[in-house]
Amino acid sequence: MKKILAFDIDDTLAVTKSPIDDRMAEALIKVAKKFQICIISGGKFEQFLNQIIDRLNVEEKFLTQFHLMPTCGTQYYTYSLLKKNWQKIYSQDLSLSQRKKIILELEKAAKSLNYWPKKTYGEIIEDRGTQVTYSALGQNAPAELKYKYDPDGTKRLEIKKILDQKLDQLEVRIGGTTSIDITFLGIDKAFGMKKLIESLKIKQEEILFFGDKLQPGGNDYPVKAMGIDSIEVNNWQETVNILETINVLTI
Repeated sequence: MKKILAFDIDDTLAVTKSPIDDRMAEALIKVAKKFQICIISGGKFEQFLNQIIDRLNVEEKFLTQFHLMPTCGTQYYTYSLLKKNWQKIYSQDLSLSQRKKIILELEKAAKSLNYWPKKTYGEIIEDRGTQVTYSALGQNAPAELKYKYDPDGTKRLEIKKILDQKLDQLEVRIGGTTSIDITFLGIDKAFGMKKLIESLKIKQEEILFFGDKLQPGGNDYPVKAMGIDSIEVNNWQETVNILETINVLTI
């Protein structure tokens, strides 16, 4: 029997970097009354709040059903009713020197391939403490431009090949629509799921994971590879259709 429903964000719960739709918010509220919800993605904590949590019109007690794992599971937050705030359970922080080196090598690699954009929409490289993220067009680029930029990941794979040589002690991962995420070696979404299992003292068979990149090489694949039951979706509409069916079947 499943106890946890776990989700990627972009193209699983929402359009890239956008707040969830009203229909998704309603579906999540309903499933959160029956299951615990884990959200794991490459975005930073504030992005989780903006895209998901702030869109949920729920009683405060239901926030305790949510487990937030920003920056690919390098951080873990739960909600405390006592403190009336989100509490950090752990954080796998990169050192300042590591982050500086990552930023330097990222910029050098992108520019050497002529992938450094002339027109940008927000930060190209973002230091998230536990992760450094490269966004090819900038963090705030319109979704339609992001989806057109590198649909098969070819451009980012070229950058990754360079970085794998320069940052061989770190994990270099093709992320969402236009991003590359860099963390400690061995930290991916499977790492986050293992931490969740340890924290909640559950079995992996009790988790059902939803993601849009479950094929080998995709940033959701490590969850599937560790044996967690997974459903691959192409967009948030497919996810919400499944959640609405779950809500009907579990009345």
